[in-house]
Amino acid sequence: MTIAITDKEFALFQRFIYDAAGITMSPSKKALVMSRLSKRLDLRKLPTFAEYFKVLSSGHDAQEVQVAIDLLTTNETYFFREPKHFDLLREQAEQARGRGQTFKVWSAACSTGEETYSIAMVLAATLQHTPFEILGSDISSRVLDRARTGHYPVSRTTHIPRAYLQQYCLRGTGAQEGTVLVDRPLRDKVRFMQVNLNTTLPKLGPFDFVFLRNVMIYFSADTKRQVVERVMSVLKPGGHLVIGHSETLNELNSTAVAVAPSIYRKP
Repeated sequence: MTIAITDKEFALFQRFIYDAAGITMSPSKKALVMSRLSKRLDLRKLPTFAEYFKVLSSGHDAQEVQVAIDLLTTNETYFFREPKHFDLLREQAEQARGRGQTFKVWSAACSTGEETYSIAMVLAATLQHTPFEILGSDISSRVLDRARTGHYPVSRTTHIPRAYLQQYCLRGTGAQEGTVLVDRPLRDKVRFMQVNLNTTLPKLGPFDFVFLRNVMIYFSADTKRQVVERVMSVLKPGGHLVIGHSETLNELNSTAVAVAPSIYRKP
């Protein structure tokens, strides 16, 4: 039997995910919270969401806190989302080719890794012998574990250019039929780590290119400003930041130069 969540209990979880990840949850997410967390109540034999919140706020179960964060953060992505961003990445990589300097890209809020491996395919094909490094990060340990496998249903690969699909992906057979695996040499070019954009960043960068797409829509205005400041601080001068098409840096950052919709350059 599904346990109902009261408005007062929902408010507790709104505060929980805001404090943990800077995410602002609207009242329309009440049903989502109830459906995603109800199994945790069943598992722990807790009668109410208030009792579950007590577990999270006790300070004695960091693992359960991470489980709750994983369940409450929305993760939606696919390969080569917003092709113009990858066209720009390819142009920047072409300019960097042969310079001898390592080309560094950060896929912030990478979810299950499709964006990160899309970046890797572009750089491997474009930079040739020029070294590159790619960091994929997310607040959710669950999606990072999935990303590290590089293993996806064929249905999620429809936007991968055919040449990349043939060169960098292995089609499953037998028990793995209907899936693809990003090949190991490309997987080895990517590093995944857990990063909370709402806190002081670990030592990262500096990066030539940062993908920060479709994550700021969940943040309050103050949190957006802080996140953008942190990300810009690890971007090289002349480096590019791309965000989601429904997002903007207007009134968030006065130094970033708008190059095109959702594309900015650090002066």
